[in-house]
Amino acid sequence: MNTNLFIMCVEDEGEVLETVLRDLQMYEDHFRIEAAQSVDEARQVIEVLLKDGLRPALFICDHKMPGTSGVDYLVELSTSPQMSKAKRMLLTGQAGHQDTIKAVNQAGLDYYLAKPWKPGDLQDVVNNLLTEFVIHNEENLLAYMAILDGEKISDAMRNRSLSDT
Repeated sequence: MNTNLFIMCVEDEGEVLETVLRDLQMYEDHFRIEAAQSVDEARQVIEVLLKDGLRPALFICDHKMPGTSGVDYLVELSTSPQMSKAKRMLLTGQAGHQDTIKAVNQAGLDYYLAKPWKPGDLQDVVNNLLTEFVIHNEENLLAYMAILDGEKISDAMRNRSLSDT
């Protein structure tokens, strides 16, 4: 499937980033998966993706990174018209109470997953977030039934057809 949606992973620790990318491989046929090891690098990658006509579906971001923190970056993304519809997930073991509150209240955080996570946890969360995203932002839901939550997508398709009548 040729997709116009992307998932951006921002994580400064190489091993953790590799694990995240490995956990996301199952989505590669439906979403372009990109990675950056800093917020500055993420901004550069996203600029190119947007020029190529791609749209963000999900941001997965660590908090403690050199330069701009993950929470501050998620707040920045939430204020951008091009980025605000995308789901936002904080993946960290080092966010304090105030940082977490800021992420929820100012960045519209959709999920907080603590490091280290259990096998399957990241995929479960990503599956739920992407399912919600496509239901609210995509016309052709059928294309996502096999990879995302087919039951929720089927319900959404049924609800759409009922509202059309």
